[in-house]
Amino acid sequence: MFINQPRGPSRRHVLGGGLAGLGAMLILPSITFAIPDTTLIRAISFDGDTVVAFTDQELLRISTAGKVERVPHALSVTALSNHPASSGTFLATLKDGGLRRSLDGGRTWANVGFGLPANQITALTMAALDANLIYAALAEDGIWRSKDTGDTWEFVMDRPYLDGAEHDVLSLVSVGNPSGMGGFWLYAGTQAGLTRVPDCFCRWQDVTAGDAMDALAAGETLPPPKPLPAGEAIVALALAPDAPKRIYAGLISGLWVSTDAGVNWSLVSSGAISALAVNSSDPLHLAAIRDGDLSISGDGGMTWTSTTNFKEI
Repeated sequence: MFINQPRGPSRRHVLGGGLAGLGAMLILPSITFAIPDTTLIRAISFDGDTVVAFTDQELLRISTAGKVERVPHALSVTALSNHPASSGTFLATLKDGGLRRSLDGGRTWANVGFGLPANQITALTMAALDANLIYAALAEDGIWRSKDTGDTWEFVMDRPYLDGAEHDVLSLVSVGNPSGMGGFWLYAGTQAGLTRVPDCFCRWQDVTAGDAMDALAAGETLPPPKPLPAGEAIVALALAPDAPKRIYAGLISGLWVSTDAGVNWSLVSSGAISALAVNSSDPLHLAAIRDGDLSISGDGGMTWTSTTNFKEI
């Protein structure tokens, strides 16, 4: 995920019917968009405050005013990543391998990713603090990096080795939280749990408290962390760049959140998550596919409400 210039988080909430934005002093419920054939939605993201969702045949652009723009396409998209600092810029991974880039909000797409193996891209993220840096995880391969927004690529890391075996990376997020080596972290969700690697790509390692080494040197004992539940695949990871310690994870058990950069986790709401996105300007404004429905939250996933009032444009 790209990071844009620091700014105070905005509270943009929408309420049923016309979905009109209300005052910042109100903490309002979120919206679940009951779009026909929501089970066909494969990937979601944000373009500013607009929710962008891929079905098998259309790209849906859903505004906070409740209007839906439908853009026909012929792409089999599995994941979508946006550029928060550049409105309308997206990267999309394809089911049979390959990568596409859009500069106009998803209306047209160009083929990028030349130099990548033909393996399916299982996860994709735009990097913290660098508007041109992209990471892609490839099935049965590892992590690749592009320094020019997807035009050229280089291999940087093998797949993580967990529980005695290598695992494909199912989700990626770039965390702008300085590491002990002076870099920044790339977090990866797998079938076997959460792991991370600093941007030096020296080795995969467990997520630990930032002061764990200091405590060890001082002979102190930190309380045990509260990890994500064992045995559940971490299919989605997401955050707002300006709030790097607040990380969301999507699992079959529901939406989980960490407020300390992935050390401790708590369940926010139930409902199997298959895709997840966070508004880059508001860490509490989420979009998710929950139990097959496209859902929007304005309070960090604690509440979800639904409406069928749409107006196509």
